[in-house]
Amino acid sequence: MTSRQFNKLATRIGFWLLVAFVAIIAVFPFYYAVITSFKPSSDLFRVELWPSSWSLANYVQVFSQKSFLQAIFNSILVATSVVFIALLLGITASYALGRVRFRGRTTVLLVILGVSMFPQVAVLSGLFEVIRALNLYNNPGGLILSYTIFTLPFTVWVLTTFMRQLPMELEEAAIMDGATPWVTITKVFLPLMWPAMATTGLLAFIAAWNEFLFALTFTLTDSQRTVPVAIALLSGGSAYELPWGPIMAASVIVTVPLVILVIIFQRRIVSGLTAGAVKG
Repeated sequence: MTSRQFNKLATRIGFWLLVAFVAIIAVFPFYYAVITSFKPSSDLFRVELWPSSWSLANYVQVFSQKSFLQAIFNSILVATSVVFIALLLGITASYALGRVRFRGRTTVLLVILGVSMFPQVAVLSGLFEVIRALNLYNNPGGLILSYTIFTLPFTVWVLTTFMRQLPMELEEAAIMDGATPWVTITKVFLPLMWPAMATTGLLAFIAAWNEFLFALTFTLTDSQRTVPVAIALLSGGSAYELPWGPIMAASVIVTVPLVILVIIFQRRIVSGLTAGAVKG
């Protein structure tokens, strides 16, 4: 074996070792949460990579709490509504910003991008006053409004970039056939925008599903809280007990659907994120 072949082989082995190391670091916390959720309470603080005994008691305890089931329903309602509103507004805004020429279009895009750079805590107090003024405190509408404000800029930016790459001939042919702008969007552009819509929709869903700060601030009762807050408020048998088992079980319950969604839409996510990167 020549030195060149040896260096090439060593580089390849080193690369795959690095990939394996990164994969282990990324997957291990989730793996440990899963095995911890199946441990009985007596084994929770025993460090082991494979439990000596398995138990479903933590899952039974979590599902026996009506507040947690209500929180799952609230999260589904809020996240689905945010995705629907963000995509509806994002598609119409991307058509105006990507296909219609008007003065200040670049400035509008920069403002949209700049809005997404503000951290949540910076606008928390002002947004709280807005939600209270709209009588949306302790209401799913308040969470839907706040989440949409933060997911819409990214949605508009990605869809606008994708919209700009669609052939102009498609729009011209639709106009020649007498199509209105709404018909052009829904019948011509919409079928071509599924990769970008899948990307932005899934990322908006994940952001709304996992959000904690606004959900903690803008809700008050168990009937209106979402999953992240419900997990944080899980209580043990006493004031001095931290229920690690039920917390891990609840975390696995709310994480598995997201993992399944990402696996199903992974190809569309990649194609959507790279849309507009190369101008054809």
